[in-house]
Amino acid sequence: MNSNFSENQIQRLTNILKFFVLLVCGVILMAPFIWMVSVGFDRTANITMPFPPRLIPEELSGFNYGIVVENGRLIQSYLNSGIVTISSVLIGVTSSLLAGYAFSKGKFKGKKLLFIIVLCTLMIPMEPRLIPLYTLFNSVNLLNSFWPLILPPIINGMLIFLCKQFFDQLPNTLREAAQIDGAGEFRIFFKVYLPLAGPIAATMVILAFIWSWNDFMWPLVVLNNQDLQTVPLYLASFSLENGTSLGGLTMALATVSILPIVILYLFLQRYIIQSIALSGVKGE
Repeated sequence: MNSNFSENQIQRLTNILKFFVLLVCGVILMAPFIWMVSVGFDRTANITMPFPPRLIPEELSGFNYGIVVENGRLIQSYLNSGIVTISSVLIGVTSSLLAGYAFSKGKFKGKKLLFIIVLCTLMIPMEPRLIPLYTLFNSVNLLNSFWPLILPPIINGMLIFLCKQFFDQLPNTLREAAQIDGAGEFRIFFKVYLPLAGPIAATMVILAFIWSWNDFMWPLVVLNNQDLQTVPLYLASFSLENGTSLGGLTMALATVSILPIVILYLFLQRYIIQSIALSGVKGE
């Protein structure tokens, strides 16, 4: 009895210790974000940045955020990023779901070799691909448009790999039963497997959204027109023009620029957690 009680006490103390460790780590991770939002509400930060940094401004003011919201170039960059991100997410997630299903459940020659080639793309960072991609889009006169930002995610090694791993966990008996009923591959995918792929689709949407929305290097290379600037390009140009002289406005602009990612994650959080939970369950 005493032994059981002491074991329970040890377990409780361990859980409390884990909670405080995670709490401290969470506070450390959130502190820069909270400071960024706080500086955005500090009007005096446009004159001089507060030092040492403080999480709560001395005088709360919505002046910086008001200017940011009224800024026409920010609204245009938001629209540009929205067009690029939504288009690339739809194309990338759709193609990855189809490819992942094919690699998981399909039977065709060269499947393993093609999948290895797809995985090999994960070992090539974006920087070495800049020149070939630039040359390709330049040859078809698509530079300085949104197409170079929308089309490359059609083949995304990471998303295809995630889809294949997810479909591998789903039982093959579902496909066999549908085939007995006379269903073709596309009907099996759209009617049987796609409705079950909500959690992994939500995970891919948030990943693809973050990659596209935050992309800076590739848009910087292919976009020269100021009217086509995405949010990261506009934020970089604003910071370059003003430096630290308008710290409050810069922080307010940075806060507003990440709002779509935060909102999307909050909406899809439940499905992402389901995807993580299902990743440990193997279908029979």
